[in-house]
Amino acid sequence: NIHLELDFLRAFRHCFRFFLFALPLLAHAVLPQSSNVPGGVAVVPLCSVQACAVAPQAWLGEQPVLVAADHDEWVAVVGLALEMTPGAHALRVKIGEETKTQGFLVNAKEYPTQYISLKDMSKVELSPADLARAEREIAAITELKQYWRSAPDTDLALMLPAKGQLGGRFGARRYFNGEARKPHAGLDVAVKRGTPIRASAQGVVLAVEDYFFNGKSVFVDHGNGLITLYCHLDRIDVKPGQKVLKAQQLGLSGMSGRASGPHLHWSVVMNGVMVDPELFIRPQQP
Repeated sequence: NIHLELDFLRAFRHCFRFFLFALPLLAHAVLPQSSNVPGGVAVVPLCSVQACAVAPQAWLGEQPVLVAADHDEWVAVVGLALEMTPGAHALRVKIGEETKTQGFLVNAKEYPTQYISLKDMSKVELSPADLARAEREIAAITELKQYWRSAPDTDLALMLPAKGQLGGRFGARRYFNGEARKPHAGLDVAVKRGTPIRASAQGVVLAVEDYFFNGKSVFVDHGNGLITLYCHLDRIDVKPGQKVLKAQQLGLSGMSGRASGPHLHWSVVMNGVMVDPELFIRPQQP
C-alpha cells in the first residue's frame, strides 16, 4: 500500500532526524571539577534538552563562555577570575530568540603564600627598558586570552603536559626576594631541562613568543574560549596556526624568563581569565 509506505518513510525520517539531534546531547561531556571560587570554574545549568531546541549561548559580561551538553541538559562552563568579587553573579543567556539571565554564586577562598628566591635581581627590580617591555607583553597576553574560536569538539579532559612533581599551585600569593607580586596564575610541574612538553588537548597554536617573565612560551587554542599556555621552555617545536593533537610535543622544558630553576609553568584560560589547571586533570592522571 503506497500510503502505508509513505507513512513509514515519514516516520523513519522523523526518527532519523531526532536521532541525529539527540546523539550529541546523550554523550556525557567530561567537565572540569566545579569550583565556584575566584580562580575556579563554575558549571552553571542553563536548560534541559527537552526545553532547548538548539544549543544556548552564554556570556559573562561581554565575554562568551563555553556551553557543553551534559547528559540531558546544557551547562555553561565559566572561568572565574582570581580578582572576582565573591557573591551573586549572572550570565546572559540566549536560547533561540529569547534572552534571559542565569544567576550563580561565587564563594570566597583564601590561597596560600609562596616565597621565591631569585639570584637575578633584574627580574625583580626592573629597569625602565625591561619594565616597558614587560608592560607591552602583558598587554599582548591579555589580548590573546580574550581570543574566541567557535569549535564543535573542545576537549575539556586535559592531560598534564609533562610528568613531574607538582610545585607552585595556582592562586598562591607570591613574594620574590621578599617583594609582593601578583598571585601565581598557573601550575608548576618540576621537570628536568629538555623534558618533552606535550599539548594538553587537540587544538591550534595561537602564538609562540619569548617573553621577559614567561620566557619561551606556547599558546594553544582549543576552541570556545579554552586556551592553554606553556612557559619557561628551552625550545619551541611548533608554529602559530599549526594544528596539534593531544599529547603532541610542543617543545622542551627549560628555565627561560623569570624562573628559579628548570620547570614547566602551565596555565589554563577560560573565557578570558586564568583558572586553576588542576580542576581539569582527571583523577587517574599522575
